[in-house]
Amino acid sequence: MHRSAPRLSRILACAAVPVMLVAAGCSSDSGSDSKKNAGSSSSGTPSAKPSEPTVEAARFDDLPDPCGAIAKKTIKDLVPEAKKENGTAGRSNDLAARSSCSWNGLDDKGVDGSQYRWLDVGFTRFDSDQSLGSGAKRATAEYTKQVAKAKAAEGAEKVAAEPTTGVGEEATTVTYGLSKTGEDFVYATVVARTGNVVVTLTYNGAGYAGAKTPSSASIVKGAQKATKEAVAAVADTADTKATPPPAGGSDDAKKDAKKDTAKGSGSDSPKSKAKPNTKTS
Repeated sequence: MHRSAPRLSRILACAAVPVMLVAAGCSSDSGSDSKKNAGSSSSGTPSAKPSEPTVEAARFDDLPDPCGAIAKKTIKDLVPEAKKENGTAGRSNDLAARSSCSWNGLDDKGVDGSQYRWLDVGFTRFDSDQSLGSGAKRATAEYTKQVAKAKAAEGAEKVAAEPTTGVGEEATTVTYGLSKTGEDFVYATVVARTGNVVVTLTYNGAGYAGAKTPSSASIVKGAQKATKEAVAAVADTADTKATPPPAGGSDDAKKDAKKDTAKGSGSDSPKSKAKPNTKTS
């Protein structure tokens, strides 16, 4: 009897070992689960990432007819005896994104020689893009690029650039001289930005057969006047699209409404239907 007591104690001790191991195992699993669930919400669903901020919407979604963006009277004043009064449109794969038009003419003054003038206006529009930025931001980069391009014109002499107020949201006028065809030309390029659209206008002139070279002041004045009209045409195009046509009414009433809109834009010329042409001065 005395010998059986120790043996019974050993059996009870051995029987207790598996119970302790099982308890330990349960404790370990519980800790593992808590670690796995540490990064989850109480519902078991991972927390959502914050969404990226959307870019500002583009202000303008279309461009004006470039050959109708400058008033007919202004064209007559700046380019006397223009070969094509309605201008020559430049080629473009997308007229809502990029367009241009140019005019040139030689005004024969007889024994006093001749005056040559050339005018070109171009529009570039940018859409807002989540990966590229807002249309205004992209247009600002293009504006800077066009100013630098004008200042680096090949063969340009006495290049000068200065900020220009009252033309769009920002504008720069670049002036320089250039000798070609045996004559001295005076150039003025005005680069302006309005919203997500960049307007680049170049105006130049020269005197032939003994005629005086035009003054830089007169060329700059003409270039800035034409650029103001081109910038205004961008806004007028947007306003025209935003205003619905009059409901009902006769065809004559609708035509009168269109005429009133054209007068409000500062342009008295109809939109040109000239075929694309890449000829330049």
